[in-house]
Amino acid sequence: MQQFLSNPTQLGHLLASARKARRLSQAEAGARVGISQSRLSVLETDPSSLTVEQLLALTGLYELRIQVLDRAGPSAAAEW
Repeated sequence: MQQFLSNPTQLGHLLASARKARRLSQAEAGARVGISQSRLSVLETDPSSLTVEQLLALTGLYELRIQVLDRAGPSAAAEW
């Protein structure tokens, strides 16, 4: 699956869907990454306060990979 995100709400939905696909409750997932169930609930609803550390922990738990691509295409990245 490849998913492009353009706003925080989409990220929250993606994280919730990935958690559910792994058959984890919010409490179980939160415990595994060191946050409370209530904090995970907030992050899935409004991920604007999600830290990079939390994002990486959750994507690792859910076996997701983050990839950042240049919108202008591969030739623009080669100029760096």
